[in-house]
Amino acid sequence: MSTSPDTLLRLMHSAPLPPQTKSRVLGVDDWALRKGRTYGTILVDLEAHSVVDLLPDRSAPTVAAWLRKHRGVELIARDRSTEYARAATLGAPSAQQVADRWHLLLNGRQMVERWLTGTHARLRALPEVASAELSPVRRHASFPRTRAESRAGEESRACRIATYEAVRRLHLAGEPLLRISRTLGLARATVRKYARAETFPERAVRVPGPSILDPYVAYLAQRQSTGCENALALWREIRAKGFGGTSRQVHRWLQTRRTAPAPSTPRTRRGHDSIPKDPRPVARLPSPKQLAWLCLQSRSALTPTEQAALTRIEQDEEAARVVALTRRFGDLVRERGVTHGAEPVTSCAAFEQWLAEARTCGVRAVESFAQGLEQDGDAVRAALTTPWSNAQSEGQITKLKLLKRQMYGRASFDLLRRRALLAA
Repeated sequence: MSTSPDTLLRLMHSAPLPPQTKSRVLGVDDWALRKGRTYGTILVDLEAHSVVDLLPDRSAPTVAAWLRKHRGVELIARDRSTEYARAATLGAPSAQQVADRWHLLLNGRQMVERWLTGTHARLRALPEVASAELSPVRRHASFPRTRAESRAGEESRACRIATYEAVRRLHLAGEPLLRISRTLGLARATVRKYARAETFPERAVRVPGPSILDPYVAYLAQRQSTGCENALALWREIRAKGFGGTSRQVHRWLQTRRTAPAPSTPRTRRGHDSIPKDPRPVARLPSPKQLAWLCLQSRSALTPTEQAALTRIEQDEEAARVVALTRRFGDLVRERGVTHGAEPVTSCAAFEQWLAEARTCGVRAVESFAQGLEQDGDAVRAALTTPWSNAQSEGQITKLKLLKRQMYGRASFDLLRRRALLAA
């Protein structure tokens, strides 16, 4: 049947929506109509496994008005958003609020990451701890940079140091972070990171990824130790063993290991380093984000290399307290997850003990996190004693993204809402 797109849209807009049923257990979460700019709210019936409604924004008045209009909600699963907490309190004061366990773990990871960002430079100065894991022979450093690349890197680092000092100066003068962000034209996350850093946060040293040269590094090192420093000869030898790369890779590998200048080195450069060395010390410590995830994991789930990284930072007394409290919090939340076959419990004694220790641990980031958990205490305790979570809402948001992308992101809110409700 031949028809026009406008006719199809008119029919879709006029199609009757399915009747709304009363929901007893409701999941509330936000979704992006336009990421970073426009957000809405999705309401999911956690017992019927279906979308109940879409709201045009994620403000407390809008959600509270919907809850007042649709009575009968007994339990609301949500993230740690204060807007949704206020909306549930205003719109359904008798309903039990349940904080999502995944978001609890996420907030714990964000807390320890913020603390690690400020102390990473201090932790990098700690001595390394040997790992019991036998890692395969591979390159432990990137190929040397050219002189132009080194100069550009030094100039970029100098600009970052100047920005860091400007942020610290304004922050110590009492300026709010938002005003500093607007004054210097920086992202708020960058301003927050610089304001909390005790010293200038150097960029983490990147360990090079796998290379086709890795299987031959041991042979090259053995031949170089016997005195062979002819890159072309070494390349021909490993090419006979199956190496498929070019001689340039062998040249670059050998460049920093030579005991004498190569014959092709210009006489004006003899006796000098052909590539300028980076004056900053190399300390291979995982980034704050990577370390934060390691702190939240159970010790038995870590590899020997990851355990060595945590043992290294635990040489710092403050870091040892933060890591211990973070790991206990992660284990506490995971033990109550129904996906792990945990039995439902009614006691929160372990959480209360953790909360009391975290509030007086002497680390500002952990104490602030504990204070936030205490303010949201009823919802957090419900998350540890009930099987409900907001995982279904996340799945429905994924389905909503599929519908949105099928319309190339050009659907209006009304059309997207109709499609989501009709699909349910």
